[in-house]
Amino acid sequence: MGWAIALHGGAGDIPLSLPPERRLPREACLRHCLQLGVDALKSKKSPLDVVELVVRELENNPHFNAGRGSVLTSDGTVEMEACIMDGNSMKCGAVSGLTTVVNAISLARLVMERTPHIYLAFDGAEAFAREHGVETLDASHFITPENIERLKQAKEANRVQIDYTQPMQKNEKDAATSDGDSQLGTVGCVAVDNDGNLAAATSTGGLVNKMVGRIGDTPIIGAGTYANSLCAVSATGKGEAIIRGTVARDVAALMEFKGLSLEEAAACVVKERVLKGNVGLVAVSAMGEVTMPFNTTGMFRACATEDGYSEIAIWPSTKE
Repeated sequence: MGWAIALHGGAGDIPLSLPPERRLPREACLRHCLQLGVDALKSKKSPLDVVELVVRELENNPHFNAGRGSVLTSDGTVEMEACIMDGNSMKCGAVSGLTTVVNAISLARLVMERTPHIYLAFDGAEAFAREHGVETLDASHFITPENIERLKQAKEANRVQIDYTQPMQKNEKDAATSDGDSQLGTVGCVAVDNDGNLAAATSTGGLVNKMVGRIGDTPIIGAGTYANSLCAVSATGKGEAIIRGTVARDVAALMEFKGLSLEEAAACVVKERVLKGNVGLVAVSAMGEVTMPFNTTGMFRACATEDGYSEIAIWPSTKE
């Protein structure tokens, strides 16, 4: 048994031709966040503190679809959501529909620790944030030029668009399906300490050109986020598919009721239970195991374990 950490910056149809100006900043952020988490685990911070710390850092980076980099709704607004869960106590907190909160993941933790509830959304969540002195900024802070351009492209193509989608040529727009690509740019982190304590955290801005009020898998316990005494899971992908598949909980359930290993359980869910092109996840077990499977073209991901293994990658490795 030893500590382990894994994080992701979203999965999807990430082209191998992704330009360096889009790839390198994301890889640098993953590397920075991984080191941040490793240092925190080494300094004996709790897994709950670690996953919150890492996800806050990811939220503050405009290159990922959460917090500062959140994509825009069909009305050109942001609606952020997040969830955090502690494996030992199974306490959890979730928020949706945030428009001014700088770090949605920290508000989710406040919901967990300072209310009798699990989930707050929209005006109620914003009011709760103000009552507790959570940092907020004008909604314009979250509206970046890149996401304005993404929304413009999505509207022109009449589709809900993956946030990694490259600009389309005129003749490609007719080929877009009615529901289009899904945004697969959620961020998340899972961690376990030397005592087997587990935690998971996930945050997202949602879909490019999504309907106002749409809620995805990220804040849904057992769908996009889950932790118990066996494992911690953070998923990324097509929210509707992840909700239908109860992805995060199914990984834990296969371990609990079928006796599968973490790697076997996660592989079963990703490769057999959810249609290809829809999901990726990062997970750690109480034994310090780590796995990062996905059935999409790629997934921005990073992990490290106490025995010295570490990985930062986007596309499938040769062994996969």
